[in-house]
Amino acid sequence: MANKTINVEGMTCGHCKSSVEGALNKLAGVSSAEVNLEENQVAVQYDEGKVSENDLNNAIEDQGYDVIA
Repeated sequence: MANKTINVEGMTCGHCKSSVEGALNKLAGVSSAEVNLEENQVAVQYDEGKVSENDLNNAIEDQGYDVIA
């Protein structure tokens, strides 16, 4: 399992947190996703053999938020 912290711009409330966590947790290979609104970050634990970092970023961006490199 890999762990990654992704910086995300635009998350401000509980709905934002729920949207991003929900989208990531639906991906095959993601075991956990936890948003920290204060830090504008998402901590993700995932199986690199099943899901790529690009897949994670796309899932976040599909919810309307910007991933910051």
